[in-house]
Amino acid sequence: VVDFSFNEEDRKFQQEVRDWLDEAWPAEMRERQSRSALEKMSKDDIVRWQQKLAEKGWAATNWPVEHGGAGFTASQNYIFDLERARVGAPGVLPFGMSMVAPVIMKFGTEEQKSKYLPDILASNVWWCQGYSEPGSGSDLASLKTKAEDKGDHYLVNGVKTGTTLAQHADMIFCLVRTSNEDIRQLGISFLLIDMNTPGISVNPIITLDDPQPGFQEINMVYFEDVKVPKENLVGEEGKGWTCAKYLLEFERGNAYSPTLKRALEHVRSIAADQQNGI
Repeated sequence: VVDFSFNEEDRKFQQEVRDWLDEAWPAEMRERQSRSALEKMSKDDIVRWQQKLAEKGWAATNWPVEHGGAGFTASQNYIFDLERARVGAPGVLPFGMSMVAPVIMKFGTEEQKSKYLPDILASNVWWCQGYSEPGSGSDLASLKTKAEDKGDHYLVNGVKTGTTLAQHADMIFCLVRTSNEDIRQLGISFLLIDMNTPGISVNPIITLDDPQPGFQEINMVYFEDVKVPKENLVGEEGKGWTCAKYLLEFERGNAYSPTLKRALEHVRSIAADQQNGI
């Protein structure tokens, strides 16, 4: 028989989380978020919240302690997620903390780790993901965004689509084609690109919920003769598919996330109100 009950240390931790959330996620923010469209927050709100988590040491729950991770036990991780979801406090955006950071830890150089990881942990830099392209979604290996070797830099041309919150991003991690091979995956590399580089433009994709300007979630990102330094290559050239597969291990969420459970309960509440004519 497996015992799923919390022990005394877990209960103390749960109370610590509750006390901290009462201060860090005050009623004013809870009300403002609940009144916003689809509970969307501004970039400033999200960054301030993530920086509070970082100051507490609870931002990077999935990082090793040596890189500044929280060092939670499995039960502490669950309790933290449970209590955060209970009051409607957001987690951290996954693109930097949960997606590109593990790739940099695994395949990056020491210089890349020291350059990028501290700013990701402190939420000083906003990341987005450049994987999907028009015509290359489920068949991602068919991507066509090209990174041409120009000696000390790559010259990137192409389009990425469905890029979540790219309008806010400072950096984008991209899968690009550096060569054409019979096995398409072998010609793909993993690049880190500064979104302020000349030649990059972001256009919103307007969805059915018709979000206000700046609050759209997905975008098209265009690259026209974008110069990317060679030192922004993660891992070996042509081995980006390995990085991409490793990243996907961290992208997939827990099917029984307390946050998802709270969202389901919210939907059930709305459905009950509709059924009762409210």
